[in-house]
Amino acid sequence: MPDTILLDQREGVLTITLNRPDVLNAFNEQMLRELHDALRQAERDAAVRCVLLTGAGRGFCSGQDLRGRAGTTAFSFRESLRDRYNPIITQIRTMEKPVIAAVNGVAAGAGCSLALAADMRIASDRASFIEVFARVGLVPDSGSTYLLPRLVGLGKALEIAYTAEPVDAAEALRLGLVNRVVQHDDLMPHAAALAQKLAAGPTRGYGLTKRAINYGLHATLDQALEYEAYLQEIAGRSADHREGVTAFLEKRQANFKGV
Repeated sequence: MPDTILLDQREGVLTITLNRPDVLNAFNEQMLRELHDALRQAERDAAVRCVLLTGAGRGFCSGQDLRGRAGTTAFSFRESLRDRYNPIITQIRTMEKPVIAAVNGVAAGAGCSLALAADMRIASDRASFIEVFARVGLVPDSGSTYLLPRLVGLGKALEIAYTAEPVDAAEALRLGLVNRVVQHDDLMPHAAALAQKLAAGPTRGYGLTKRAINYGLHATLDQALEYEAYLQEIAGRSADHREGVTAFLEKRQANFKGV
């Protein structure tokens, strides 16, 4: 059985390409398992300092492959989400390394949720985002109900969820759903350059920053201030901080090691 994801690791960047282009990279059991394993390995591997997610062919990810459920009567949505999808979203949101989604085409359903879970989204001008769940009478899942309103606001999130209409790249940029939009042929060079830049940065500091921002989403101001102070103590004792200060004083580019 062919691999449903492709892995390419170089210069501190692990590129994970969803690889079922004939179905716009829809999720099946194998892809979910392989993606989760790849993310778990990326988290553990000190040589990986940034993760870049994209899709093969015309689409980023069209969500769950519904053909795999044909004729199934004992399917549990709850178990599927808890056991397969949710661990992937949690892995991305808690991984203390930058995660970038290079959205090359349609990101629909759980594929849209996957893109939203990334720290940054770089979109092709051909990309679109669809919370398609309402078309089949379902609730947005895989983190969309948490992530979408935090990116675009409550009213717009409900509109996107209720109407299940595609949001094109230009509108996604206007709403803050994506960070950048580039010409389609420039997507991977642009995203790879950003990933390499982040991979050469202070990985430990990035991880603590991600932890602080995640915490701040549900904390009071006093709690956030205290947590920042706690994390800054950790960052301030890192080798990368010492290197950053030394490089600043010596008026040179810092050579961060990610520790």
